[in-house]
Amino acid sequence: MAGGGFVGGGGARSYEGGVTVFVVFTCLAAAMGGLLFGYDLGISGGVTSMESFLSKFFPSVYHKMKNESGGQNQYCKFDSQLLTLFTSCLYIAALVASFFASSVTRKFGRKISMFVAGVVFLMGSVLNGVANNIVLLIIGRLLLGIGVGFANQSVPVYLAEMAPTKIRGALNMGFQMAITIGILVAGLVNFGTAKIKGGYGWRISLALAAVPSLMMTLAAVFLPDTPNSILERGHPEKAKKMLQKIRGTDNVDEEFQDLLNATEVANRVENQWINITQPRYRPQLIICFLVPFFQQLTGINVIMFYAPVLFMTLGFGNEASLMSSVITGGVNVVATLVSIFTVDKFGRRILFLQGGVQMIICQIAVGVMIGKEFGVSGEGSFSKGEANWILFFVCAYVAAFAWSWGPLGWLVPSEICPLEIRSAGQAINVSVNMLFTFLIGQVFLTMLCHLKFGLFFFFAGFVIIMTIFITFFLPETKNVPIEEMNRVWKAHWFWGKYIPDEAVTHGRQDRAV
Repeated sequence: MAGGGFVGGGGARSYEGGVTVFVVFTCLAAAMGGLLFGYDLGISGGVTSMESFLSKFFPSVYHKMKNESGGQNQYCKFDSQLLTLFTSCLYIAALVASFFASSVTRKFGRKISMFVAGVVFLMGSVLNGVANNIVLLIIGRLLLGIGVGFANQSVPVYLAEMAPTKIRGALNMGFQMAITIGILVAGLVNFGTAKIKGGYGWRISLALAAVPSLMMTLAAVFLPDTPNSILERGHPEKAKKMLQKIRGTDNVDEEFQDLLNATEVANRVENQWINITQPRYRPQLIICFLVPFFQQLTGINVIMFYAPVLFMTLGFGNEASLMSSVITGGVNVVATLVSIFTVDKFGRRILFLQGGVQMIICQIAVGVMIGKEFGVSGEGSFSKGEANWILFFVCAYVAAFAWSWGPLGWLVPSEICPLEIRSAGQAINVSVNMLFTFLIGQVFLTMLCHLKFGLFFFFAGFVIIMTIFITFFLPETKNVPIEEMNRVWKAHWFWGKYIPDEAVTHGRQDRAV
């Protein structure tokens, strides 16, 4: 049946052991890596709407914004390639860093990558806080990008490997939860620093990125590495002890044997990048590319890191625009909690599909309202009531993303790849995510200037396409052990033809010996 879920002989097995306090705290500490990404997403848009920041680094945008003459095109007043470069250059650095992070994560362990992320992000936050010219500002952003690339490469894999199968989705979503908290905190910081007289509030906003980076660095120092990673580096006894500790039982032989089998296969692979292009890994390759591609074409990041600018464009005013971005950040956090408590109960597909439909409705509604008021000339303004409706639809859109494509965009790619291609698969996921975050971020203000209200229909069209893709091509993966994921693909109506029989039966035969 189209879009069929997991139907396999014997169903998914359950390993011994339960949810331990140790593994919960470990995963929560690791998930703090999401704070780096979230704080940066939230802080950029607020800073770029501050007059003191714009007048110092982007005077042409500042003068255009202060133009009070009638007939101003609201769609185009923030259109500046240099301004968008400040925001989006981080993601090119993250893209490049993710490929290096893939090798580091595999050869030296997940926690080393997390440590590197924290240290480099700290350096970037210091540079941004003291920057007195655009060059230093961009260099700081590039260092932040390297930190984000390493964190986004290692943290989702770490969480997927540490978490018990039954709550893997909830614990893995701790990463997305940390991202949303980072966005909310950044919005609150911007709202506060914008009130500081003296024109240095933006420095505080940018420099406070040092706080999540210090948290990430300290967490990486004290966190244990995953059994999968320890085993991959040739320490089976140490790996088994760690597995017993995180599962809370000595009876881990069955799960450990699956890890041994997966490691044996992984060690025979000389080059993950060549290996992942083989037909047997076609489902993972396609999903690890298309899910982050689609995630960015929901348009969410332009809403999150340009929220204050967008709301100012729509006539909210500086303080009102910052407060509106705080409200959407709060909605983001609450909605992510919804996904944490439902993903392992209802599954991944239902959240993807429901969220997609809700986003489509909200984007069309926003596009219609903006088109009705501003038309193609970009001249007009919203009444208080109309502005509240815009804010409502944006919040409903953010909520839909936050319990669907937001967390699932990181969860699904991290849990579907077997060990022999896991680092490569996650590197593809991160690099595609960062590439399209950069592209969308770089062209958003120009697109808003030229497509006008049609920009929201543009993103709605892509959400329709991605919702259809999920319906037919993503099987359900809840409660399926990572090392048994091939059984899901083999049972699927489309992907099954790519999966050889031995990929499903190999582990079963090894356990029977």
